[in-house]
Amino acid sequence: MRVLIVEDDARLLTQLDQLMQQNGYSVDLADDGQKALFLFREYPYDLAIVDIGLPVLDGLDLIRQVRKDKITSPILILTARDRWQEKVEGLEAGADDYLTKPFHNEELLARAKALIRRAAGQPNPAIERGPIRLDTLSEEVFVNEQYVELTAYEYKVLEYLLMNPNKIVSKTELTEHIYDQDFDLDSNVIEVFIGRLRKKIDPDGSIKPIDTLRGRGYRISRQL
Repeated sequence: MRVLIVEDDARLLTQLDQLMQQNGYSVDLADDGQKALFLFREYPYDLAIVDIGLPVLDGLDLIRQVRKDKITSPILILTARDRWQEKVEGLEAGADDYLTKPFHNEELLARAKALIRRAAGQPNPAIERGPIRLDTLSEEVFVNEQYVELTAYEYKVLEYLLMNPNKIVSKTELTEHIYDQDFDLDSNVIEVFIGRLRKKIDPDGSIKPIDTLRGRGYRISRQL
């Protein structure tokens, strides 16, 4: 999943970057609201973590502009302000949730996962499709209740497809959501991951979990 972090405190920005990457997210960074607005307009994000007190363009104004632009990425605001009125103002600007500084990393990660699931219409931490069950909390995959060992990137590909079950997802879109923005978009690595997933999830070819739509991309099978 691809996350944008907008924070002007360099130390906290680095900490958040490391935290999210360590937990399997692809991360873009901005230290002011104007840079963040540019990134919002250029790239698709599964989540944005936005500090309210930003230079150049305030966090609340950033969120209002993002929503005015019809960008629907879920937004978690960070604020050192603990007055309830200011939290309400952030939510009314278009944010989906808030976290008050200082915060526990575990809470931020839990809220981030919940927002991403909710935006994908998957409120349950366990996503089930036919015999496949993906647990977004433990990041484990089971087929017919049998654990299937996946690499980190294989898991990311399967998670994104399951989060978008009725959508044809192109190789470019998959790459953008599981890798940092400077990754080579022409790489055939996605095809390799899809091939590995099929072998691991469906070794005997009975499930056929992933459809390939030639020239368009991939989709979780509608037969599941």
